[in-house]
Amino acid sequence: MTGTRWLSTDEQETWRAFLGACNAFFSAVDAQLQHDAGMPHTYYEILVRLSEAPGRALRMSQLAEATSASMSRASHAVARLEERGWVRRTDCATDRRGQVAELTEEGFAALDEAARGHVEQVRQSLFDALTPLQVTQLRAISEAMITASGGRGKVAFPLVCPSGDESAECDASGQTGELRETAPAS
Repeated sequence: MTGTRWLSTDEQETWRAFLGACNAFFSAVDAQLQHDAGMPHTYYEILVRLSEAPGRALRMSQLAEATSASMSRASHAVARLEERGWVRRTDCATDRRGQVAELTEEGFAALDEAARGHVEQVRQSLFDALTPLQVTQLRAISEAMITASGGRGKVAFPLVCPSGDESAECDASGQTGELRETAPAS
């Protein structure tokens, strides 16, 4: 076994700046969603993933994977969203043990209402502070970190408009039109 590869002074400062930035960013995003929409970022992320899925529905295992949550955490969150009438859970037609979470019209309306403030907060807390080059670099750095951590860089289903036109801009429902940020960092 080799010795510990301690962080250099520069690496330690970068690590602490990164932690501080992540904490500040996610605190601001969560606070905005709680204040304006009455939901934590976790619930928003679930609604987003369901809105992007074909038929606005995913198996619970797919939803957990897409939101980087444990099955238990995803199930608990979906139960809270069911209480609000935003999601309905049904048995999977092809697997008696599986369940499917489906976004309701009420849930889509809640997501649509929350999206405007959320996008503005993401823009204010992240993109407005960066140059276009830094945005490109941040994406490359993020993808490298996902790979190095053994995570996935892509969601479990394609983000393509139903029209099949990959160049078309889609809203949270997958309809062409005004582009909305619908896959926030989680």
